[in-house]
Parts: sequence; C-alpha cells; structure tokens
Amino acid sequence: MAQHEGGPSARDLEDGRLLKELEAIHRTRHETLLHGSDEALVTHTQRMNELEHEYVRRHPGRAQTAARTRSGARARTGED
Repeated sequence: MAQHEGGPSARDLEDGRLLKELEAIHRTRHETLLHGSDEALVTHTQRMNELEHEYVRRHPGRAQTAARTRSGARARTGED
C-alpha cells in the first residue's frame, strides 16, 4: 500500500475506508480554512481532491440530485 504525507493513497483504500476518509476531511475543512497555516490548507486541499477524485472515478454513475446540478438549481430559483 502506497503511503504519503496525507495518509494511504486513495487508490489503495477499500470503499468503506475511502468514505470514512472523505467524511473526516469534509468535517475538518472549515476549521482548517479558518485556523490552519497556509501549508496545512494546501495539504488539506490536495488530500481532499485526491479522495474526491478517487470516489468519482469509482462511482461515475452515482446518483445525482437535480437540485445539485446547475440546471436544476437554476430551475429552482427561476434563473436561466
């Protein structure tokens, strides 16, 4: 299993662990943004991107809520 500064490579994580890592990083995002050093924020962003890209790679057909798409959000507010 490949290991780097932010933890095991996202590609090496089994699905359950990948989801746990995503939950944890999203939970800590706001605190890192407000109070982390510039270096901590960069590292956090890189790890978050790695985990999110891996999730999307594994689940390209994941269910999407219409309101969470650009056209669905615009329809809800009446914007074009």
